[in-house]
Amino acid sequence: MFIPQGLVVFGIFTVIGGITAFGRLFDAFTDPCIASLSDRCTSKKGRRIPFLKWASLPLAVSTVLVFWSPVNRNSVVNAVFLFVMVIMYYLSITAYCTPYNALLPELGHNQQERLNISTVISFTFIAGTAVAYLAPVIWGTLIPVFGRVNAIRVTFAVMAALAFVCMQVPVWAINEKEYVDTMPSQDTAFSSLASTFRNKEFRKFVASDILYWIAITMFQTGLPFFVTSLLKLPETMTTIYFIGMTALSLVFYIPINKLTPKFGKKKLILVAFLMFAFAYLYTGFLGRISAISANVQGYMLMAVASLPMAVFGILPQAVVADIAQSDAKLTRSNREGMFYAARTFAFKFGQSLSMLLFTAVTTIGSATGAGYRVAAFVAAVFCMLGGIVFLFYNERKINQSIN
Repeated sequence: MFIPQGLVVFGIFTVIGGITAFGRLFDAFTDPCIASLSDRCTSKKGRRIPFLKWASLPLAVSTVLVFWSPVNRNSVVNAVFLFVMVIMYYLSITAYCTPYNALLPELGHNQQERLNISTVISFTFIAGTAVAYLAPVIWGTLIPVFGRVNAIRVTFAVMAALAFVCMQVPVWAINEKEYVDTMPSQDTAFSSLASTFRNKEFRKFVASDILYWIAITMFQTGLPFFVTSLLKLPETMTTIYFIGMTALSLVFYIPINKLTPKFGKKKLILVAFLMFAFAYLYTGFLGRISAISANVQGYMLMAVASLPMAVFGILPQAVVADIAQSDAKLTRSNREGMFYAARTFAFKFGQSLSMLLFTAVTTIGSATGAGYRVAAFVAAVFCMLGGIVFLFYNERKINQSIN
């Protein structure tokens, strides 16, 4: 990327680290602004589709240009260019994803439809991520032709072009006005955000969601260290376990979709909290169970974590959709975009806090790996706390107001 790597800002940030940190901060604060603009949009094409139409091209272009420095040597110009592209990327992805998520409660006219949409979205997210993971393989085959740097650039250009085509599909395939009959919100960004957080059930969900994201981010961040430091296995096993967990979770997608109407979202999410807490607790003892080989211990973790991974991949989005629909009926204000923006802000906060906690606790007994065990136990505690908070979520009240 030809970016100067020296430390800046009192020796705290590298150039790339500083740009990334500012980009994430910028991203967090643009969520409610984009949500408000979408909720208040009066376009004849609808409140969401125009954003999807115009955000997809800048998103695809900025994704490519992040890797396409204008000067082929270390230069401040490249740092400034990267800063602009990162800001464009975060602004574009927010402008696309926030209205996109807000379509879920609007296109789904009952709970089963919203659940089905959430299931499909979660599946396509995994499919898209799987394609993205092929990038190193693709550019590896192109290196003999283009050289390493240009091979990476060509790979991301091709993937961005494919992504652009996919992002345009809902723009041309969905006539929003045929499915959605809502009035644009009249609230400003911050009054809408405040009104969103006045919803008692949403506050319970968000508090629980933050605790979940702290726990899951600590687990995902620590997985390579759990494998190498606790199980004493090669780092390549991390990829095998993660892919295995993700693939196995897909097996549970249809059963979860079928069981949710019978048992309700709340009960399944509580079971998932409990299973994740057990998985994290078990993680803290990896390498200490002498009767079971290290490989098998890893596969057991993979199996236990896959079911709750599937539950949390599907149901939280559907819960937000239910709350947004309920709130719209009670307040006569359609703020679906703001509900998803508020949830996004919450999980980004949870992820950021988790990174700080993980860095802090893993310094304990770094030579023996004790810090990684502590991190797993801390993740288990946060997961249990998330489940306890979610116990107070009144699903019956939400369902009654919807039905």
